[in-house]
Amino acid sequence: MVFIRDTQLALAATVDLVNTLPETSSDSLDTLLSVADLEDYLVSHPYTGSVAHDEDELAAVRAIRPRLHELWRLDRTGAVPRINDMLRDGQALPQLVIHDGYDWHIHATGPEAPLATRIMVEAAMAFVDVIRSDEYDRIRVCAADDCLGVYVDYSKNGSKRYCDTGNCGNRMNVNAYRRRKGRGSA
Repeated sequence: MVFIRDTQLALAATVDLVNTLPETSSDSLDTLLSVADLEDYLVSHPYTGSVAHDEDELAAVRAIRPRLHELWRLDRTGAVPRINDMLRDGQALPQLVIHDGYDWHIHATGPEAPLATRIMVEAAMAFVDVIRSDEYDRIRVCAADDCLGVYVDYSKNGSKRYCDTGNCGNRMNVNAYRRRKGRGSA
């Protein structure tokens, strides 16, 4: 399963944004609290167009996180109406564009649209590709018993079980090893 570059970038940005929610972390901390936090996110996931760099923009981006997070709690069919709502709410009008060293790709909002709208619509467009390629089973929640982080499984055989927000995989493997050793020495 290989998505085109802009779909992978949008999915990665969506994963990172959703994983700022307190309910996705084992320590229940919201990690998108300040304009500086948003700036850090934008360094990792730049968006073309206007950015206000203010509290209103931060509030708008924070407000879309639950809508995006919902996509990890739905199945493929259930996600479709939510994605269509996001596209409709964002007044999406897909257009081919080329800029900043990126080859032809789709933007579905204008550069003047609010940042939160551009983020939401790009996420929705990426999920359109996931659904169309029948790969929705790769939209996952971490299997660690103390984590609800979200991720997209890009592994060749679809076997990834843990998110990348911490050391969930290593931690769960160590726990399983200790349980096995405990049973063996008893």
